[in-house]
Amino acid sequence: MSNNIAIQVRDLGKRYTTGGSPEKYHTFRDAIVNSVKAPFRRLNRQGADRSADKFWALKDVSFDVHQGEVVGIIGRNGAGKSTLLKILSRITTPTEGGVDIYGRIGSLLEVGTGFHPELTGRENIFLNGSILGMKKSEIEEKFDEIIKFSEIDKFIDTPVKRYSSGMYVRLAFAVAAHLNPEILIVDEVLAVGDTGFQKKCLGKMGEISKQGKTVLFVSHNMAAVSALCSKAMVLNHGSIIYPMGDTDEAIKYYIDSISQKSLTDLTERKDRQGEGKIRITGFLILDKDGNRQVVLVSGQWVEFQIQYECISEKKFNHVRSDISISLTSGRFITLLSNTFSSELFDQIAKKGHFSCIIKKLPLSTGEYFFNLQIRQNELIQDWILEAVRISVVSGDFFGTGKLPPSSHSGALFEQQWKYLE
Repeated sequence: MSNNIAIQVRDLGKRYTTGGSPEKYHTFRDAIVNSVKAPFRRLNRQGADRSADKFWALKDVSFDVHQGEVVGIIGRNGAGKSTLLKILSRITTPTEGGVDIYGRIGSLLEVGTGFHPELTGRENIFLNGSILGMKKSEIEEKFDEIIKFSEIDKFIDTPVKRYSSGMYVRLAFAVAAHLNPEILIVDEVLAVGDTGFQKKCLGKMGEISKQGKTVLFVSHNMAAVSALCSKAMVLNHGSIIYPMGDTDEAIKYYIDSISQKSLTDLTERKDRQGEGKIRITGFLILDKDGNRQVVLVSGQWVEFQIQYECISEKKFNHVRSDISISLTSGRFITLLSNTFSSELFDQIAKKGHFSCIIKKLPLSTGEYFFNLQIRQNELIQDWILEAVRISVVSGDFFGTGKLPPSSHSGALFEQQWKYLE
């Protein structure tokens, strides 16, 4: 190994077949069973595969990661980030190209990966350690530290299939971070945990990097990427569009590319999730007189309209409409939802819009992304991340001509102060 390289990726490509059975490897055992079944499955599907559509989740991806580097991998949903991490973690195999990895890997990918659901938390710790090639005595030495970090000691002898997603992530991260990995790979799954635990995990990753170990970190939280990562790269549609380089420059490139995409007609956005029975077709921002707004002012009256269309004449019940707002850095600000101020919408027409009225906009000066979502019976029908980028400029929110400094951006609150002796 030359130049202290930890990971070397060359001309990597991964191709999937749409409409076929998805490739899912939830555990090491499943990966082995799948490899045994694969030749027979290929024979059974041989005729169908000829006519099936194929797409490249990754194509011509090449980069190097050196020992001790903390690298951020940035990109929108569907950019290929998770596929890349699964290949690096040896959960799935590439279609073309190759990967050389120098060191033991600890991975925390989507919830459900790496643990056997029928085994207890304790048993899964020892199973994962064995898979990593550790001796029983080495695992026992780290056991108490793992339990303390995960904070789920009361449930350590409970089968993990009964864990909540938050409990699962706590234990999974603790195992991945403490079983002596030389390379730690962490996906966006940390978003499942609470804010305090996320901060704890970020601190642990920083600690690991200071020990000269390598970290690959995927996140939509640009503030976390900026604070943690020494380098970053940007993926889009399976290709590297910003090569490994300065983290802040990579983040700026990513945000600028999102801003351009947020100008796209929402009906043309392909990076959306959900069943699609109810589809978001537009988003309008209006003032009190019904005029469209491009830039908002702190403290103004504003109406947000999510326009939608149903794919059938069916009258849908129990419909929820959400607008989540975050800074372009990725820091979450607030969630607007009809579930907070009214009942769920019933008997909605084939076309229409959901309106949210804010009588005094409590956002301070800054750049914000609006994420739009529609649910029906708690099932996601349409979800567009970073659907719109909105600028908010200073306004006389308090009626005093004064506002907090930009370093304290976020939400503004109506307030009254008194002094009593």
